[in-house]
Amino acid sequence: MSQDLRDFVSTSCELLALGEPTHLEPAFGRIRNELFSQLADHGFRSIALEIDRVPALVVNDFVQGGAGTLDAVMKEGFSTDFGELLANRQLIAWMREYNENRPEAERLAFHGVDAEMENTSAPSPRSYLEYARDYLTLDLGDDLARLAGEDERWSRAEAILDPAMSVGDTAEAERLRTLADDMLVSLHARAPELIAATSRAEWWRAKAHLTAGLGLLRYHKQSAQRIEESARISRLLATRDALMAQNLLDIRSIEARRGPTLVFAHNVHLQRNPSTMRMADLELDWFSAGAIVGSLLEERYTVVLSSLGSSETLGLGEPAADTYEAVLQGRTTGWGLTAAGAVTAATTATPVRTRTDTTPQQGYFPLDRASLDAADAILHVSDGPTAVRPFRP
Repeated sequence: MSQDLRDFVSTSCELLALGEPTHLEPAFGRIRNELFSQLADHGFRSIALEIDRVPALVVNDFVQGGAGTLDAVMKEGFSTDFGELLANRQLIAWMREYNENRPEAERLAFHGVDAEMENTSAPSPRSYLEYARDYLTLDLGDDLARLAGEDERWSRAEAILDPAMSVGDTAEAERLRTLADDMLVSLHARAPELIAATSRAEWWRAKAHLTAGLGLLRYHKQSAQRIEESARISRLLATRDALMAQNLLDIRSIEARRGPTLVFAHNVHLQRNPSTMRMADLELDWFSAGAIVGSLLEERYTVVLSSLGSSETLGLGEPAADTYEAVLQGRTTGWGLTAAGAVTAATTATPVRTRTDTTPQQGYFPLDRASLDAADAILHVSDGPTAVRPFRP
């Protein structure tokens, strides 16, 4: 076992994916911080977390030395209450300190990789489209606000959960999609002029907003499909991950000249093999952002999935002896990294199964053979609360 992520990263790697098997065990965020601090000393210049991309722009402004307070940034820049996690707060404070008195080329950058939505909710695209309109200095009158209508009709849960209540297939939504698509063409067609008048960073900022608005329109369109419910929700999950993949590719375009990027998200968003999930009585399947980006970047994409032995925080006990987690548990003290092939090789002599002692409330996705076969390495935490020392890079 190793505690150096570089042992599993080839020289061709541009995007290093580090997955976590649940969002609820704090140990994974702390380990991520320690590993990123190692990588920062060896050429990595950016990190992307599973938070909405547009709010995360505020966080990057802060770590680059911009105005504001850490408290405000953690509240405004992090979606899904992830700003309340101590590991995330420590990461942002450390990145700002790291960047002090460093030239721009050596500073660390922060990105959000997620689309502006959750699996079963999505806001109005209005504010994102208005930002792009203003950047492009277009005179659209009140068309965007009039077509979008009240924000609440987009953000209410029924707009995603009930196709009959969706705004996505209305004539107004279709007109918004046309306007947004026209703005995207204009953004690229006028790129030399716009970048000269503002900056490359401001052009990318406008594109992030416009991409978010278009993504929301596409997501709401999918929510309106009158098809079998498992297929409909699977398409929503696939759409979200496709938008995450687009964000990742844009982030790599921004960071390509500065160094590789570490992306940290749930295993199901980063694994190369198809993702599956059970929601109530629905069996869902889709290709993750990692599967999409991995197929495009090939050897430039490296994925490290994570697993957990036990956790008092989650109420997760020791794994059964014939599970993949148990194989890793016997090799790990605290936490450690190992090649995925070493795990599968160790399980060829005796039958090994996917653990079944987890609950939906734990948010834990156990290791399975398909994920192992498609991963480059595994990070295993033997016991969440005791595995990690305080983050002091």
